[in-house]
Amino acid sequence: MANLPVIDISTYRQNPHSEGSLTVAEALVAACHNVGFAYITGHGVDPALHQRLFELADSFFDLPLPQRQALAIANSAAFRGYTTLGDERTNGTSDWREQIDFGPEQPAPKTFDGAPWLRLRGPNQWPAALPDLKPTMLTWMDQMNTLGLTALRALAFGLRQPEDRFDHAFLPEADTHVKVINYPPRPDDATEQGVGTHHDTGVLTFIAQDSGGLQVSTVDGFVDAPPLEDGYIMNLGEMLQRSTNGYLRATPHRVVSPIDAARKSIAFFFNPRYESVFEAIELPPDLARHAPGGEHQMIDDEIHAVFGDNNLRTRLRSHPDVAARHYADLI
Repeated sequence: MANLPVIDISTYRQNPHSEGSLTVAEALVAACHNVGFAYITGHGVDPALHQRLFELADSFFDLPLPQRQALAIANSAAFRGYTTLGDERTNGTSDWREQIDFGPEQPAPKTFDGAPWLRLRGPNQWPAALPDLKPTMLTWMDQMNTLGLTALRALAFGLRQPEDRFDHAFLPEADTHVKVINYPPRPDDATEQGVGTHHDTGVLTFIAQDSGGLQVSTVDGFVDAPPLEDGYIMNLGEMLQRSTNGYLRATPHRVVSPIDAARKSIAFFFNPRYESVFEAIELPPDLARHAPGGEHQMIDDEIHAVFGDNNLRTRLRSHPDVAARHYADLI
């Protein structure tokens, strides 16, 4: 039995104005208010594409280490590329994982106009040994963008807002982000921190995984969020928490590194444009009375209104090598 709500969004996806769509929208809102996480089924993403992406992930992490390191994330001010095992940090501690990061194919900006987060836009680094990875990834990202916008509109509908309430932050092109991650089995002397406890900085995250390890913080402690066949795990990011004055929750979560077998996951961050500003929206009174405030309880963990500011602060902490090479003016 799943520890998180399971929500089939096919009714809303196929006809947002059908009789059952409000039920789906309200179920999403309830899950994101109470837990901040849910399994999403009926999502419309091609399962063959999903499977092929995991096959390519296996192939990438099987490449010789020098080939992976040639795509080092430190090459990219946009934080695109490969991170060696243990080189990313959460809360100042190394994570027991390796990964490669992608985003929309964009040219690097020529000027920053006082907005350092514009440097987060740029081209990807693709492995020459896997020519199928680029078209497969970009096609999957297109489908995930559609899923993200559908889920976001359903949430707006369930909050009794116009369904396109947040569209302006994502159209015509959002600043989405993908992590393809390998968690190798940990030796006896390694940390169990696959990823340390954290909140996501954006709007919505969708997680695909081939085995357990993801854990979600609840009032009863951390609970496991294992894979669900044909389902993505969706969780809320800080910008929606801020925008709903805390009615929707960006819930802390972590990954415990595996002991016996490697774990693969692919995380799609349905992030808005970096310029987007998220201020509190006006909720209906019956919802607003249950909104505790949009900030986290920790004083030193401010959620910035501009998404670019919010996202860049965590990137710089997580990747000190990229920060030193491309953002020395900020550190």
